[in-house]
Amino acid sequence: MTRRPNRIALTLLATLAAGAGFAAGTLPHRTIDTTERAPMQLGNFSVSLAVKDLAASRAFYATLGFEPVGGDPEQNWQVLQNGTVTIGLFQGMFEGNILTFNPGWDKDRNTPDDFMDVREIQARLKDAGVELLVETDPDATGIGHIVLQDPDGNQIMFDQHVPKP
Repeated sequence: MTRRPNRIALTLLATLAAGAGFAAGTLPHRTIDTTERAPMQLGNFSVSLAVKDLAASRAFYATLGFEPVGGDPEQNWQVLQNGTVTIGLFQGMFEGNILTFNPGWDKDRNTPDDFMDVREIQARLKDAGVELLVETDPDATGIGHIVLQDPDGNQIMFDQHVPKP
């Protein structure tokens, strides 16, 4: 059975709202602060998977249409891609899976003319009170990476492979 709003209750709410200054056109609104920072540009996204057997994992993901685009199986890691989806397979390099962002890269590992450097991302996160597990040198200009955890313990890595723009 569907309940319909009580007409008397709706009329009472409308009367109270009007009396409180919420008549049409007078509703409070949020003024947009134009000094707010632009959203963080995180770069290319991939999931880095800790695998037990690199060859078995590569074969499995091949059945899902993933093809090798980088890495070195001799060093126990391989990057696979299917369209815009990228995964990295890493045998014996870390324990858990990691969400990975690559500032300075698009999905094809091309570097845009301008991008948000990992050190700027680090500064913003620290300003927001986010605890970093691994930090990069804030004064450097080359490659760098930072690692943090979300509230559930999932690791997130920002791994920049190109110099600061």
